Amino acid sequence: MLFNLTRLTGWLLALLSLPAHALTIFACQPDWASLAKVHAPEAEVFSATTAFQDPHFIQARPSLINKMHQADLVICSGAELEVGWLPELQRQSRNAKVSPGGEGLFFTTDYVAVLDKHDHVDRSMGDVHAGGNPHVQFAVADMINISQALSEKLQQLDPKRAAQYLQAGEAFRQRWAAKMLIWKNKALSLKGKKVVGYHATYRYLFAWLGMTQVADLEPKPGVSPTTAHLTQLAKLDPGNIYAIVYASHQNSQAAKWLAGRTQLPMIVLAQSVGGNEQSYDLITLIDNSINLLLAKH
Repeated sequence: MLFNLTRLTGWLLALLSLPAHALTIFACQPDWASLAKVHAPEAEVFSATTAFQDPHFIQARPSLINKMHQADLVICSGAELEVGWLPELQRQSRNAKVSPGGEGLFFTTDYVAVLDKHDHVDRSMGDVHAGGNPHVQFAVADMINISQALSEKLQQLDPKRAAQYLQAGEAFRQRWAAKMLIWKNKALSLKGKKVVGYHATYRYLFAWLGMTQVADLEPKPGVSPTTAHLTQLAKLDPGNIYAIVYASHQNSQAAKWLAGRTQLPMIVLAQSVGGNEQSYDLITLIDNSINLLLAKH
């Protein structure tokens, strides 16, 4: 009897020493899934999209609804990037924690100096976001603010692990700040370069590096390239343009057409973490993007 009681006591002590339930995190993009995993290594993290999908246009599938129903925290870009599908997931998941106003809803654009805000938007302008450019996975200068806010949110939702979140956040921010200095020095030759882009995916990265996107393969945001528009772009002076830049998830036909008529080099960048083998987290995403911009061919 004593032996059994001893074993039972040991089992109970072991059970009580187990960590509390780790957070379940739903990320709208792989970039935010990567950031969440760095800040909360014990959390269960799920990304609703991959780097090869357009995050503007995602179906509210039953599997996503189920994942959101289970989530303690939802991390999205915001600024209307997910406006076509996130509200439907929130409605059908019936998870008050991650619904509008819920404590488990986190938008990264809330902590960024958002570019390209508009006072007025209408359908004639194409897929323009009134709240500004939402592609803030490339907002290098603001990532420290996002990290700080995310660390605080995690501590709020899971106070038992507050010390872990604090330490992980501080380590990430120190590493990011060190990389910023390296990136700036490495990319000095890119300052002042002009490019033709495809959508405004790299707007923040270009701005931080001192580059300018002077034209877009899209005639309007969200509108596929047309022959008439590309013919106009072919009149650009190639001597003033550094390259044609587009993302790995985008159709390459328009870029190839323009390159064939202007002899401009093409540069294909990852849209998000996982967009190529070298971009496996946020730091390597920026590393690889700068390396590819520098290795123009």
